[in-house]
Amino acid sequence: MSRSMSVRSLSVALAVVGLVAAACGDDAADTADDPDDSAAEGTTVTLLTHDSFAVPDEVWTAFTDASGIRVEVLAAGDTGQLVSEAILTSDNPLGDVLFGVDTTFLQRSLDAGLFEVHESPGLADVPDELELDAQHRVTPIDFGDVCINYWIDELPGDPPAALADLVDPAFAGELVVPSPETSSPGLAFLLATVAGADDWEAFWADLAANDVAVTSGWEDAYYGEFIAGGGDRSLVVSYASSPPAEVIFADPPVDAPPTGVLLDSCFRQVEFAGVLAGTDHPDEARALIDFMLTPTFQDEVPLSMFVFPANERATLPPEFVEYAELADEPLTLDPAEIEANRDAWTDRWIEIVLG
Repeated sequence: MSRSMSVRSLSVALAVVGLVAAACGDDAADTADDPDDSAAEGTTVTLLTHDSFAVPDEVWTAFTDASGIRVEVLAAGDTGQLVSEAILTSDNPLGDVLFGVDTTFLQRSLDAGLFEVHESPGLADVPDELELDAQHRVTPIDFGDVCINYWIDELPGDPPAALADLVDPAFAGELVVPSPETSSPGLAFLLATVAGADDWEAFWADLAANDVAVTSGWEDAYYGEFIAGGGDRSLVVSYASSPPAEVIFADPPVDAPPTGVLLDSCFRQVEFAGVLAGTDHPDEARALIDFMLTPTFQDEVPLSMFVFPANERATLPPEFVEYAELADEPLTLDPAEIEANRDAWTDRWIEIVLG
């Protein structure tokens, strides 16, 4: 991964990998590849998104050529800021489509009534487990796993095999985590411990006693305290897609990633797009979301944002196929439970870890 990449690019950026299974019916794919003919040519739709969103310009050119609709991208901070800004401006929305709300803030956006219902035909190629809103107010576009990564050659012994192993004295002073108060992957890892530890508060107390380091963000952790950036810690919160990114961006080239992933620690995040309620261009907004599920867009997702495409028909880069590994049973929490407890869990984490 590029050292200038943000978390979401690994969050996104080193964010996530797995073999995408093939094959659903051609009819659904063909429908999704052809934006709604009723959409007005010459219209510009605004895609409101987070700061780490990135796809090549030629992707938007392909959409415009097929539909006559132009796309303007407007970034509004990280995921939490994006959702807050959309809520504050919901009476006069800043865009027509919002992309980037993920599992951790999904319920907040739904409770605020941000989105209009849209059941995209492209969902025929999306696994049911990624569809977290039965009312189809949001459409899954990509997913990724936030996991503990380790530097293989610098571990003090065998790699950890379970979350509980991280409190072993053998790993004292080895782990660095971004704060859940200021970092999306930091929050995801806190949620992983809530979902996966027998007693998450006791687990964090033990990590604090085991000299866990805390940074404000992912880059400070991965390219600061972690071995990758010249630090001395061999364990870090990052993404399941970090190992292939280490291969893709290695200079000089390497034959295999220097890092591995603790699959028992992986928390799955799904990113969604939705038609913003109150848009002046609802048909065009729906056409854009349909396009975002086509292979034209989905094939660009892995190397543009280092997350996995939601569409099972998308093609993964060979580095993802060879070096990325997804957890068979990733840790998850219901979005409603996250919304009800996120602030309290974060406050309690601060008390335990930062004092």
